[in-house]
Amino acid sequence: MEIKSATYVISSPTVEGCPKPDKPEYAFIGRSNVGKSSLINMLTRNAKLAKTSNTPGKTQLINHFLINNSFYIVDLPGYGFAKVSQSTRAAWEKMIEGYLKERTNLMTVFALVDSRHEPQDKDLEFLRKLGEWGIPFNVIFTKADKSTQREAAKNARLFVAEMKKEWEFIPRSFMTSAVKFLGRKEILAYINELNDQFVEAKQ
Repeated sequence: MEIKSATYVISSPTVEGCPKPDKPEYAFIGRSNVGKSSLINMLTRNAKLAKTSNTPGKTQLINHFLINNSFYIVDLPGYGFAKVSQSTRAAWEKMIEGYLKERTNLMTVFALVDSRHEPQDKDLEFLRKLGEWGIPFNVIFTKADKSTQREAAKNARLFVAEMKKEWEFIPRSFMTSAVKFLGRKEILAYINELNDQFVEAKQ
């Protein structure tokens, strides 16, 4: 699949404000400094699509982007150490949980994990929640260009090993670099597979 168009649609404070759920949808979420916006921009080959920032916590709403007029990419607020008040963080969590549980056209959540670090409890905890809520997900390891290939692969293996302690089935994962476009082809091919499933289910 090649992306021919990627346009910003809307930023919503609640799931009720999101576009009509008539197209397949893919949500991207991760810790506040995981490189989420850079990854979305790399996938769409549009450096200005999702706002990137050195300040964690820049994304604060549910941001929809329409791709090829046929599916949505959704940029969700990060979790982790963003410097916001406890009440703001609680509001974000409520918003994210509402979106994830109620969005009927959500095909998968791409949970982003920084490949420079060994497994982090916050990431594993978030995946645990997705499991409890029965929401499908895949793991994307980011920033593979920021360390050696060996170190990134080792950290990814350690993360999967941690998951195996709790999960019977380990979903497909992807190693990426927004700088080198690593993983782009594989992720888009996977989205294409799920798009086909969405269309088949509608027929």
